[in-house]
Amino acid sequence: MTRIGIIIGSTRPNRKGEQVAAWVHREASRRGHAEYELVDLRDYPLPHLDEPMPASSGQYQHDHTRQWAARVASLDGFVIVTPEYNHSAPGVLKNAIDYLYAEWNNKAVGFVSYGGAGGARAVEHLRLMAGALEVADVRAQVTLSLITEFENFSVFKPGNYNPRLPPRPRRPTARPDPWE
Repeated sequence: MTRIGIIIGSTRPNRKGEQVAAWVHREASRRGHAEYELVDLRDYPLPHLDEPMPASSGQYQHDHTRQWAARVASLDGFVIVTPEYNHSAPGVLKNAIDYLYAEWNNKAVGFVSYGGAGGARAVEHLRLMAGALEVADVRAQVTLSLITEFENFSVFKPGNYNPRLPPRPRRPTARPDPWE
C-alpha cells in the first residue's frame, strides 16, 4: 500500500503544526487507498547542513542524516504541514529538505499551510524546492488562516465551511483531466 508521510514543518515550542497535522491525518485516513504517517521534524534534530558532501552524492557521513534519509526513502509521497515565517517556510523545514536529494525524487507532495495569509507564500517557496528535487507538487493546497481557523490564534478549530480536506474541484476543461 502507498505510504504518505505528513511532515510537521515546525519545531517551535507551542507550534500549531501538530494540531493541523493530526487533523490532516484524520481526514486523509478516511479516504483509504494509502497509509498516512506523521513525521515530526522534532524526532530528527538535524544540525544546519553538517554533511561534508552535497546531498546529491548520497554519501552521508552522520547517523542523523542516515536516519532521516531512511525515513524519507521509506515513504511514497508527502503532505507538508507548514507555517509561514517571514513570507517563507521555516528554516528547520528547509534544512530537513536540503539534507537529502535522491530520497525525495520521483514522489509527490501536497501542502497544508497556515499563517496570517494562510501560509500561501511559504508554499510558493516549497514548490520551487520541490521542482529542484524532482518532486511533483499537487496544484491544490489547503490554506488555513490564523484569524478564522484558530481560536485565540492558538487552538486549531476548522470552521464549518472547512470541516475536512476539500476534494479536488471538478470543472469543465478543454482537455480531459487524467486525475478525474
